[in-house]
Amino acid sequence: MSGNGHKIELPANIVIRDLAQIVEKSPIEIIKKLMTNGVMATINQPVDFDTAAIVVAEYGFEAVPEAVAEAPKEEVGEVPMWRQMIAGEDNSLLKGRPPVVTILGHVDHGKTSLLDAIRQTDVAAGEAGGITQHIGAYQVEQKGRIVTFLDTPGHAAFTAMRARGAQGADVVVLVVAADDGVMPQTKEAIAHAKAARVPIIVALNKVDKPNANPERVKQQLAEQELVPDDWGGQTLVVPVSAKQKKGISDLLEAILLVADNTDIRANPGGKVIGTIIEAELDKTKGVVATLLVQNGTLQAGDIVVAGTAFGRIKAMADFHGKPMKKATPSTPALVMGLSDMPSAGDIFEVVATDREAREIVTERADAIKKKSQERKKVSLEDLFSSYEKGEAKSLNLVLKADVQGSLEPIIGELDKLGKGEITINVLYAETGNIGENDVMLASASKAIILGFSVQAEVAARRLAEAEGVDVRLYDIIYRLTEDIEKALKGMLAPEFVEKTLGKAQVLKVFGISKVGKIAGCRVIEGELRRNGKVRMKRGADIVFEGDFSSLKHEKDDVREVRTGFECGVGLRNFHDIESGDIIECYVLEKAE
Repeated sequence: MSGNGHKIELPANIVIRDLAQIVEKSPIEIIKKLMTNGVMATINQPVDFDTAAIVVAEYGFEAVPEAVAEAPKEEVGEVPMWRQMIAGEDNSLLKGRPPVVTILGHVDHGKTSLLDAIRQTDVAAGEAGGITQHIGAYQVEQKGRIVTFLDTPGHAAFTAMRARGAQGADVVVLVVAADDGVMPQTKEAIAHAKAARVPIIVALNKVDKPNANPERVKQQLAEQELVPDDWGGQTLVVPVSAKQKKGISDLLEAILLVADNTDIRANPGGKVIGTIIEAELDKTKGVVATLLVQNGTLQAGDIVVAGTAFGRIKAMADFHGKPMKKATPSTPALVMGLSDMPSAGDIFEVVATDREAREIVTERADAIKKKSQERKKVSLEDLFSSYEKGEAKSLNLVLKADVQGSLEPIIGELDKLGKGEITINVLYAETGNIGENDVMLASASKAIILGFSVQAEVAARRLAEAEGVDVRLYDIIYRLTEDIEKALKGMLAPEFVEKTLGKAQVLKVFGISKVGKIAGCRVIEGELRRNGKVRMKRGADIVFEGDFSSLKHEKDDVREVRTGFECGVGLRNFHDIESGDIIECYVLEKAE
């Protein structure tokens, strides 16, 4: 945001304090101006572009909308495993499938009650203390279109699925109570959804309560970078009342709207792939698993492999428990016939024979055993080499501190450090000790956990060890930022500049048996060095770039040949040499 003559750039929403700084007036004066225009606002409250434009106009400025930066493209590493597995499908055979929706949010904000209102069945009443005890999948119809809902016990399961390579959800519905607002678990849910790069819709629940304060909640959401659509942002915020079943159709409409702007397709006739949603051992039925089909069509009698479990499907049922013969993409199916218990989040696929299934399972079991023996932490030291190899260009962090007053300066310092080639991505920053949820988020996102004046819980330490998550604890801020700065400097790929050492002209070409062609040259500028890089030009064209295979003066191998001397030059794995070619010798030096 910067003034340009009498024009001033303003975003879609701006806090009063920031607006005051731009026009170089006191916040109190701005608040008074707003009051004269009938707008009551506090110093930390945002106002929309139109309101801000009226204020700046009174000081002789013309407001213009701020240019919005293009959203970063999704990194390949974030593509869900099942999307990678169907990447080979013929594009012309892909068809739209129902969106799959996960409902996340703070405990007791009404996740299950909302799902209950959506599917018109009373699930909440049958659960211990009203808290979801299992993972389920359900489908509802809205104006002739199907929407699939995953009812999870919270973002821990959502992240556990993502950590295993699955991404069951196409859309996340974040439930926030209008009378309670954004709570610590809500912030965690936002962090998990953002890390998974899944679009978020906010269901503003309990708007029927007398103490509901939707505007305050929208302000809190904006602080979490979820700017509501009616404030000029990108996040759809839908007021609902699960208890009174109000706003449900609006929420479904919002889901379909977001789905229409997302590439949600599959090939019903292609390879059968999907995700295990839940599994349990029934005393009479054996292993019963809920499968979400994501590509192809699953049928009774198919042989399924999921993780280290496999089996032929003996029976299939829909989410109502009614028998079904086949399940198309985005359809949940209850199946019986697996030999063992798969884990929630495991990718399943259909194979042709029992023998093939056994071979895959044996291979996977061996790989898991080997991986557990070789497991290494994703640490700052490990990241050093991965960045040098160009394997990644960002550092993901989970930050926990003792008090809010510590978080802000740490984040400020990290932001400064992440301005170069390597970006710093703080996935989640909150007060309190490091818990298991923090470790799960770090594991799924390949992040490092930084703790300032806090402890890691015993269970979190064990999980971090098992998952290979690096947990670093600090008591002094500058030591924390110093470690990150050192790591970033190590991560930055060193810049090299080319320094020309000399040039030689090919006078004659000699063919030598078992060696190939050797160029008889005269050095016309500088020198040729045996350990230097070589580039050969034919007129304006570069015909070779690589290394010397040999450098000789008369019959002796030499390290260098200087101007005026003749030499024999061999080029590594290249023999298309002609008289008149120019050989350039150069080295790469690290830029200062």
